[in-house]
Parts: sequence; C-alpha cells; structure tokens
Amino acid sequence: MDSRTILAEIPRLRRYARALLGDRAAADDLVQDTLERAWFRFHQWRAGSDLRAWLFGIMHNLRVDQLRRPVLSTDSIDADDFELSTRPTQTDEREVRDLESALRLLPDEQREVLLLVALEEMSYADIAAAQGIPIGTVMSRLSRGREGLRKIMDGQLPATRLKLVR
Repeated sequence: MDSRTILAEIPRLRRYARALLGDRAAADDLVQDTLERAWFRFHQWRAGSDLRAWLFGIMHNLRVDQLRRPVLSTDSIDADDFELSTRPTQTDEREVRDLESALRLLPDEQREVLLLVALEEMSYADIAAAQGIPIGTVMSRLSRGREGLRKIMDGQLPATRLKLVR
C-alpha cells in the first residue's frame, strides 16, 4: 500500500462522511482523522484485503468514538453549508432537503448501512467487515432502514426512540 492507493479512496470517504454527518467541516475532520489513523497504522492492513473496507472500518470506529464522547452543540454559519449540488429547480432542492431530514430521523446503525450500500455501493460482506458485525445484521439494518426511510418520506413519522436509563 502506498499513498496513491489511499488518496484514491478520499472522494468516497468524503462523500460518505458528508452524508453521514450532514456538516461539511465535521465530515472533513472525520476523513482527516481516518486518513491519519490509516497512515500511522498501515502496518495493520493485511495485503490482499480490501483497502476500502479497512478505511471505512476505521472511519466507523472513529465515528462510534465521537458518539460516545460528550460534545458541545455548535452551529456552523459557513456560506458553503447552504449550497446544494442539485439541478436549479425549487422542487429538487426541497426533495434533497426532505431526504436529508428523513435520513437524520433513522437510527445511526440503519443510516450508516443504508449510506454504505446506496452511496458507496459497498457489498454486504465489506460493510460487515468494516463495522465488525455479521452479514445478517447488515441485511437486517438495511431492510429496516429502507422501510423506515420509505415511511418517513410518505409522511409517517417514526415512533419515538426511548433510551434505557439505569
């Protein structure tokens, strides 16, 4: 593995991170952290294995770590955050916003698998390897995520998710 093989994966990493986080700056930070960890731990990558799955696995683990850490709420006011790369019709922009909002309503596990399949076109086996879960769990999360997204887009709000507090 050399720097060119890692650099070739950056567009995919950025696209997934932006879709997952919804914030350009946070997504870029996550990609940078992923690349930094991959570069310093390249000796852990097994030659012949899928580099993309390995990088997405690192990104997944970093994201899980971020979610576990308490974070202060901040709002970015960059002008770039308000640009959408869609055709210049009003309905298309609204549909993209609706889809982004609907994705935010899905549980993280379902959204992650859905984005990896739909956006990154990763195989179930690669997703399972990247996230350290069985393939059946990938298929289950994808199925529930698609159904949840379908319901949300049809105007049915998901049931409130309750957290178990002990």
